[in-house]
Amino acid sequence: MDAQFKVFVGSLPFATTDEELRSYFSAAGNVTSARVIMDKMTGRSRGFGFVEFGSREEMENAIKMFDGSSMGGRTIVVNEAKPMEPRP
Repeated sequence: MDAQFKVFVGSLPFATTDEELRSYFSAAGNVTSARVIMDKMTGRSRGFGFVEFGSREEMENAIKMFDGSSMGGRTIVVNEAKPMEPRP
């Protein structure tokens, strides 16, 4: 299985699209995927997403560059994504 170099991005402006997320984070390196998480019931953004990079170095660079930065008037939180815990 390929290693994943993924960051969690919280406090996103609710209007952010996958493409805007990809474009914003491409300044840190090669973005292999960018996804804003949508609410299944309403179809609206849940205010967070995930961005995956080609290398650990690019991922760490993104955290340094963007954690605490402003995107669309909101201060975003960026940190290394952790595997989802199983739900009971």
